[in-house]
Amino acid sequence: MNLNLHKKVFIISGGARGIGKAICDMIAREGGIPVIVDPNATGNDTPTKAKPDSLRIPVMLDTPESCERVINQTHATFGRLDGVVNNAGRNDGAGLGSGTPERFAQSISDNLFHCFNLVHFALPHLIETGGTIVNIASKTASTGQGNTSGYAAAKGALLALTREWAVELLPHQIRVNAVIPAEVMTPMYESWLATMEQPEIAQREIEKRIPLGQRMTKPEEIASMVCFLLSDAASHITGQHIHVDGGYVHLDRAIGTFEPQK
Repeated sequence: MNLNLHKKVFIISGGARGIGKAICDMIAREGGIPVIVDPNATGNDTPTKAKPDSLRIPVMLDTPESCERVINQTHATFGRLDGVVNNAGRNDGAGLGSGTPERFAQSISDNLFHCFNLVHFALPHLIETGGTIVNIASKTASTGQGNTSGYAAAKGALLALTREWAVELLPHQIRVNAVIPAEVMTPMYESWLATMEQPEIAQREIEKRIPLGQRMTKPEEIASMVCFLLSDAASHITGQHIHVDGGYVHLDRAIGTFEPQK
């Protein structure tokens, strides 16, 4: 399928590793131009086949000014902007009992405010191109997890903003959708597993609860959905929350313990 992303410009926050990198790589393979916004963005993060049509902006999106600079630099470099993927975020463990009001507020700020700020400053350019927005949320907003009040609240708010922006931007033909991962094997996830006493056993126990195939979702599988939503192939899809999770959220996870029939 030709997604018609050729020469289109997309900003991906948190684009240097994990899901964000997979999205950048797939955009590049489809002929699009990824703008990798990540404090860890280096020359080694340039997506395959993207040179020289890519841009790395190593910045923390912790202020409105930094978000505005990203938009201005992107537009000054390429003269257009076709989409924003709000992917940056971190499950920081700011819980109800384990955290503090200050940590909760900081978690909301770190995981949510840059999403609004990027889209706010990008909006004039997105109106110009009839662009698209994809928000990367988290299953924690739907299922809960425990000890992550800030992250779950921020991702729940991002799902609400997906619907709100989809309505507000209808007159401009700008589509807004959210992709909701569950258990995805990324460098950050691997680091978390490494803190376990028996990481391999812990991973297998998690995989048993994933109904489809009893395996983790691959970053490339999230990227495939994101690129589809960015493309003209999804031209009548907006305001949707799409789970790419092997049935983790909506199917009874008890079925993951059953052996498939031979």
